[in-house]
Amino acid sequence: MPLQPPTQIDTRAMFRPVSSGLVTLLRDLPPAGWEQPTVAGDWLVRDVVAHLLDVTLRRLSFHRDGMAPPPPSRPSDSARDFVAFINDINAQWVCASKRLSPRVLTDTFERASAELADWFESQPLGGPALFAVSWAGEQTSENWFDIGREFTELWHHQQQIRLAVRAGGLADSRFLHAVIAIAVRGLPHAYRNVPAVPGQQVVLQVSGPAGGQWTLTRGESEWTLWQGEADEATARIALADDAAWKLLFNALPESEMLQVVSIKGSLELAAPLMRARSVIV
Repeated sequence: MPLQPPTQIDTRAMFRPVSSGLVTLLRDLPPAGWEQPTVAGDWLVRDVVAHLLDVTLRRLSFHRDGMAPPPPSRPSDSARDFVAFINDINAQWVCASKRLSPRVLTDTFERASAELADWFESQPLGGPALFAVSWAGEQTSENWFDIGREFTELWHHQQQIRLAVRAGGLADSRFLHAVIAIAVRGLPHAYRNVPAVPGQQVVLQVSGPAGGQWTLTRGESEWTLWQGEADEATARIALADDAAWKLLFNALPESEMLQVVSIKGSLELAAPLMRARSVIV
């Protein structure tokens, strides 16, 4: 596949089936399923569901309803401050949600996620986004990217739940392909401080039905991302689609990386991709 500039990814119609699939799963979960640990740190299944409800309600409030987000309780002058702020508000909601039953969480998520699907399906892909995609290093983003980032949030958290309760994943590979194609947009930012000779290239090969190929190319002063696979690369990283989302969304333990990732060429240039994350961390 010849190298091409990345194109817009339209996830607007994907929110509804993914949200509905999660609701169906939650309706059938026994009480013990809600208390299962997940790969999302200390969060149990019920905590991940609560977090998904939180981000859904926030998006409806801030985006659809035009409510200004409450400011941080203390000045946020750095990326570290912003991460701390996001972690704090996430933790506050999850803690409060422990007073809610699984039925209340599921019913509320079902309604809110359907309203969010309605909203996103009505939005244009072009134009400025409400929120910039910070993990891609952007100060302003296009609307499709902001919507797509929200879809990656929904998809990867519902997959964390499915892994925790040993449920099968969603059958439609288009969903995971969209998640990976959006997540790799953060790679130039992940490589921003990596020196290299102009013209050097790092290829990412993702196999499987949701896979694809992408190439990072070093210019005079920065890295750029291309769709396709360069013929000659300084480093070449190969992994399956299921491992790719786990790596980029902090669900792949470091102890397992070498078992599922193949690296050829420069280990130095491959290493930053192994540390890249398409979430706020």
